[in-house]
Amino acid sequence: MYFLIVSGMSGAGKSRAVATFEDLGYYCVDNLPIALIPRFAEICLAATERYERVALVTDVRAGGDFQQLFDSLDSIKSMGCDYRILFLNTDTPTLIRRFKETRRKHPLMEKGIGMTAAIEKERSMLAALQSRADFVVDTTGLSAAGLRERLLALFAGTDGGGAFEVIVQSFGFKYGIPPESDLVFDVRFLPNPYYEMSLREKNGTDPDVRDYVFQGGMADELMQHLTSTIDFLLPRYVAEGKANVIISIGCTGGKHRSVAIAEALSEHLRGRDYGVVTMHRDYQR
Repeated sequence: MYFLIVSGMSGAGKSRAVATFEDLGYYCVDNLPIALIPRFAEICLAATERYERVALVTDVRAGGDFQQLFDSLDSIKSMGCDYRILFLNTDTPTLIRRFKETRRKHPLMEKGIGMTAAIEKERSMLAALQSRADFVVDTTGLSAAGLRERLLALFAGTDGGGAFEVIVQSFGFKYGIPPESDLVFDVRFLPNPYYEMSLREKNGTDPDVRDYVFQGGMADELMQHLTSTIDFLLPRYVAEGKANVIISIGCTGGKHRSVAIAEALSEHLRGRDYGVVTMHRDYQR
């Protein structure tokens, strides 16, 4: 049995995430008291056909001390239940805008505490939980559909356990480095298809763009060094007990060079004993 703990900042998209997990067949529970998690796991184990995959939402409504949550998770693990933690993060200006648009009050806003202070207080309260998370998804630049696409890429067709997962994503430096990254590689030195008018509106998944990026042999040389480094690191991450590693490949806009290299790296990794997920954060901007 597999439990997914869904947490993160208020306004970061937890409700939309739950809707996606329901579509994926998870039994979802919002704000279950932490002390009841082990008892709930016992009930689920007694009815495994219905509760093979469970998503539990917990956040600051449970209080600021998450040691009790960690103790509960240790308890369900001792019962034979696997679990992962998904943390949804968003920058403060975006959260403020979302609360204003929905006209909702931040849960930590009290008399004399403004929204910015409440958000930063929440961020501090959740820091320990974020540091324990197996998956951190930044929803700052994501639409509702974008968040759904990201979650489907991470979780569709899996039970959350199984093979070590390698997540390869492209991004544009102009939109910021993905904060969930474990490894970041800058490929802005490669030939840039943006300056070819016939390629500008295409992206790095297009064969013509890929051929342009790989012309001259520099990208091939990069791939030799990159694949050698990744092949060295991944078995050691597995031995360390990591559930996944997120490799981010960046170029200026995240549309051409980074996409082509991310696709090439993913192709290299497929066929090995890893689950490989490929995502392109910015290629449609």
